[in-house]
Amino acid sequence: MRFQLSTAVTAALGLAASADALKILMGNDDGFGSGNLRELYKMLVDAGHEVLIVAPAQQQSGKGTTVVWAETANLTVPSQYNIIPAGAPSVGRDPKDDNIWYYDGTPAACTFVALDYVLPRYYPDWKQTADLFVAGPNYGTNLGPFVMALSGTVGSTFAAISRSIPGIATSASNRAVPYFNVTGPSHPAVLAAKASFGIVNEFIKNTPAGQKVLPLGYGVNVNIPELTNATSSPPVFKTRLTGNAETDVAVYNETTGLFTWDNVNPLAAGINAQYNGDASLPDETWVVAGGGISVSAFTMDWSAPVSGYTDAVYAKASALFSSGSGNATAYSKRMVEERIRKRGAMLTGRDGGA
Repeated sequence: MRFQLSTAVTAALGLAASADALKILMGNDDGFGSGNLRELYKMLVDAGHEVLIVAPAQQQSGKGTTVVWAETANLTVPSQYNIIPAGAPSVGRDPKDDNIWYYDGTPAACTFVALDYVLPRYYPDWKQTADLFVAGPNYGTNLGPFVMALSGTVGSTFAAISRSIPGIATSASNRAVPYFNVTGPSHPAVLAAKASFGIVNEFIKNTPAGQKVLPLGYGVNVNIPELTNATSSPPVFKTRLTGNAETDVAVYNETTGLFTWDNVNPLAAGINAQYNGDASLPDETWVVAGGGISVSAFTMDWSAPVSGYTDAVYAKASALFSSGSGNATAYSKRMVEERIRKRGAMLTGRDGGA
């Protein structure tokens, strides 16, 4: 299934009714000075949304969902692009925009700092949450399960979804550029942001008032091909993660004695085994290689599906399993609910439709 980005993207800019305005938290792994990030931020603000960026002070690509906090209260070196000087606090505001924040930690850590420090202290009306989390656009695509899990941009999105916030991760194919070097509407960063905005806006405008943009525990992985003025509105496809997906191989350099990575060749069967989702959909790697934009839905529940394969896996360890598993499950659920209650929130399950 596909749809076409068109003048609807331009029409959407600046036309969001106040009733449709969302509180949108943004992040990435390329740093708070990213041209891609700043351009999408401006478009979402221009569309009438209340938008807040909390992103790494430095480039943090490839960090996945790792949570690493700043080890000092102040920056030991200047931030990305020298926007913030050494010696400044490890968390703070951009000097030119109070709604753009940096933190000297990994992308997932930035999401948690946003939710547990920035929002309650400086934006109390957000009530320590957001209507939507949007990451990117990343510099470079994040295609397939392995690369997606490796991505800090997707990792920041995972962190938001884990805290019950709908999340959309966007990744493009353009090169890194500081926000202050983005010039004109045909700049690759602007084209990447415009394509990302078109996808994000489509989800927003088709969400009834009062409902979640995505069901609880769901996220969306968006990947965008290289764009030019002539190809700035490519077709958009509903896709799946597996199929033609890449994973890594270690490459040893005999001269330096060091390792680097390359894509495994031929493709590995394990990363492309398809058990979940709609097998009839094209894979996102193939779609982007052909010049289209991929939109893949995913969930935080990595449990194996109900199938003969899953039964066979459990059967091999069946002698270990407690016969009182039902009571054990109930006990575990009570323990989880008590922990959540003490933290001031109750687990409600699927509490919002799409």
